[in-house]
Amino acid sequence: MSTGVTISSISDYAILGCGSVGYAVAEELVEQGKDVLIIDRDESRVESLRDQDLDARTADIREPEAADLVADRDVVLILASNVEANKQAVEHIRANNDNQFLVARASDPVSGDELADLGADIVINPSSVIAESALRALESGELEYNAGKLAQLVEETGTRLGIITQDSPDPDSIASAAALQAIASHLGVESDIIYLGDVGHQENRAFVNLLGIDLVQWDEIEDHSVYDTVALVDRETSTALDLSVDAVIDHREAEQEFEPEFVDIRPNMSSTSTIMTKYIQEFDMNVSEEVATALLYGIRAETLDFKRDTTPADLTAAAYLYPFANHDTLEQVESPSMSPETLDVLAEAITNRDVQGSHLVSNAGLVRDREALTQAASHLLDLEGVTTTAVFGIADETIFLAGRSKDIRINIGKVLDDAYGEMGETAGHSTQASAEIPLGIFTGIEISEDTRDTLLELTEEAVKRTLFDAMGVDGTEGSNGS
Repeated sequence: MSTGVTISSISDYAILGCGSVGYAVAEELVEQGKDVLIIDRDESRVESLRDQDLDARTADIREPEAADLVADRDVVLILASNVEANKQAVEHIRANNDNQFLVARASDPVSGDELADLGADIVINPSSVIAESALRALESGELEYNAGKLAQLVEETGTRLGIITQDSPDPDSIASAAALQAIASHLGVESDIIYLGDVGHQENRAFVNLLGIDLVQWDEIEDHSVYDTVALVDRETSTALDLSVDAVIDHREAEQEFEPEFVDIRPNMSSTSTIMTKYIQEFDMNVSEEVATALLYGIRAETLDFKRDTTPADLTAAAYLYPFANHDTLEQVESPSMSPETLDVLAEAITNRDVQGSHLVSNAGLVRDREALTQAASHLLDLEGVTTTAVFGIADETIFLAGRSKDIRINIGKVLDDAYGEMGETAGHSTQASAEIPLGIFTGIEISEDTRDTLLELTEEAVKRTLFDAMGVDGTEGSNGS
């Protein structure tokens, strides 16, 4: 037996109760060169262990004598199937020596608590261990099965695979698409990464440029029919596409109006980059520096550097990617220069800020780069006493709003959905969210050059009032936070 687990420099062990569990542990420890003493009351079992050149002695682990026999051992594992006997063994050992490290076997949570109260340092429940092992095996088997289905789908591509990201793709979406493109290349299939909106956020532009990721704008493609296989990656819908969708890979649940052949949606993972890293591993590919760097950044961006909704799967994926990533590039991506447009939006947002308690709402006016709103919302979150921000602006006869929050009592995604969900489109989660609302909904006024200033005034009042109401703030007497 070999679990791949390496025990530390401790060398003296004792096992009390050598049934199937105790024997398996003893075999592993001896294989690793450890000195193991086995205590069991079954004389025939002890004799059999001795025939295998194991150091075994006959004694009843319920008696003080057993504790005396293992008094010189650094670690004692009490692994009998009789939990009452294990409790007595723990009591006797602790009465003799308070410094030995004790591992005790329980049968359920109640007996586990009792063993811990008696002095066991670690309590194990074989049923739970088996269940966890079964779930890990199930997850591994499911991944292998899904990888096979994905490979079959990709390999059946006749001309070209179209990988569709979010409209304005973020690092997680871009990285996941790059990973799927690498998998397609590994399988001998050509592909394009396609987005329908724009790559506006400076950090995202730096991300794409520094890593040399080629993205294609949907409207610039002359013949969409060249993509006989289409995959949505980290994208919720396909309403703007005139192609059928064959695959969806995402970490968020969404109501789909179509039935793709392949679906892998895992809400138990915090990023689609984590899912794609698992596939990279399953295909046993040599991950390139560019893809590894992209995926690692995608995971970090989606989990706020592992400070938000991070799962063990995210951490193990990041640990796998870390040695292959270019960390100088990551640093450059995280510190892009600020464009004049972003600086103008930030200045306007600072000037027009309305602070109610720890909540800040600001109107940035007319904007050309709506992604600048998200950066302004993030920067304003650094103001003293501010825990939640929302910055909105007008572009293309639409109100665009970006929200950020570090207040654990507020889910900014729900706040924006409550405020604007029935009149526009919202997306996001507890710490960051966005909304898009048709401008005419707030005013009922036809948009023209003559009415634009009036619309700005009416929009500011309506948006602020609705948003502060959703936040549970009065909003009638605001300040600029100075």
